[in-house]
Amino acid sequence: MFNKITLKRMFKIHSRRTFFFVFLCFLIVASSDSLSAQNNLSRISTVDRSDGKGAVIRYHFSEAVDSFEVIQPAPDLVQMVLYGDIDTTGIQLPDYGDKVNQVILYKQDYGFGVDIYLGQDYAYMADAYPDQNGKHLLVGLTEANYEELDAYSQQFLAKTWYDNFEITEDAAPTTIIDTGSVTDNYNPVRNKLKFDKIVIDAGHGGHDPGNLGYKRSAKEKDVVLAIAKKLGGYIEENLPDVEVIYTRETDEFVDLWERGSIANRAEADLFVSIHADAWTQSSVRGSSVFFLGLGSTDRSFEVMKEENQIYSEHEVIEDLSEEDLIVYELAHSGNIANSERIAYMVEDQLKNRAQRKSRGVKQKGLVVLYQSTMPAILVETGFLTNPAEKRYLTSDWGQSLIASAIYRAIKQYKKEQDESYSLKVTSAND
Repeated sequence: MFNKITLKRMFKIHSRRTFFFVFLCFLIVASSDSLSAQNNLSRISTVDRSDGKGAVIRYHFSEAVDSFEVIQPAPDLVQMVLYGDIDTTGIQLPDYGDKVNQVILYKQDYGFGVDIYLGQDYAYMADAYPDQNGKHLLVGLTEANYEELDAYSQQFLAKTWYDNFEITEDAAPTTIIDTGSVTDNYNPVRNKLKFDKIVIDAGHGGHDPGNLGYKRSAKEKDVVLAIAKKLGGYIEENLPDVEVIYTRETDEFVDLWERGSIANRAEADLFVSIHADAWTQSSVRGSSVFFLGLGSTDRSFEVMKEENQIYSEHEVIEDLSEEDLIVYELAHSGNIANSERIAYMVEDQLKNRAQRKSRGVKQKGLVVLYQSTMPAILVETGFLTNPAEKRYLTSDWGQSLIASAIYRAIKQYKKEQDESYSLKVTSAND
């Protein structure tokens, strides 16, 4: 399965406390940087992994990069976007190697585009994450199954940094190219920072009905699809600049891994998965909002595994380890922070707008969130196994209130993201 090769990295994290301390330091450093300050990229280096199963590319920055993206549109091509005012004067470039053949940097008005060409005799899955020092950026290359890597790569479209440029066979192993006046072609890349696309996922569907509710009188798949469509309708009506994409619009089954891939291919800014809860006792009630990761308490991982048993019939990944989640947090720290932010916004609106009993915001290892590469949350709207909540969740009135609550949180989150985007664009144009 594809999850066997995703985000597996062979390094040691000594303790959860150490990790979060380092991660907190990174956030503090990043948030204190001036948007107008120039970030020096003094060196790009490569080193083989000690276990022989890959390599690591290190960007030696003087400060944490504003933000970054990484895609792998072909098994032998990794592309990155580095946002910010980056100075490459006097940069030291890596030596030619059989694993990393060539690194090309393209100067853009928003920062740099990067092409990393890998040796065709190797199959390496790439991801990127900040180093523990909070400044350097690492690209991890990990040995993978070629067929699975090839299938994974097909979800991405390769970026063309500007037209009419061709890499010649005698080009230097590492090259820096100033795109000059043609950078306007890549305003769409910078515009990806804008919040203008959301994927709404109605859980279950087709032969998978989800839970059947009180006295088996309701199907989760029908309830959440109705809420998803109402939510999408509110967004389309009131936020016309936001494109709404559904993982399913009818009673069809969509594989858990495919749901996240739909959002990835669409390059969405937010992924929202909607579900309805179940429990053996009909008195249990309330809504919960989840985002991916480890919990914050000492017993968080054990508690997560216990909770996974409750949800084992659908969204849980069975072999998700603590190491998987720690590495995911390293690679997607910005997404996790934003996922937590929107999760609390949704929880507040459900509690105060839809009058739902709040069961809180929680972290959990969920497949449908693990696959997505943008901020992502899963909303458990209530318990269909509670007769009162079943009546609420199956009514047009209840579904409208829940959809409205989630919409209001998304509207608030979009406003924050757009304000942040406008600040960065203004600073870049000064």
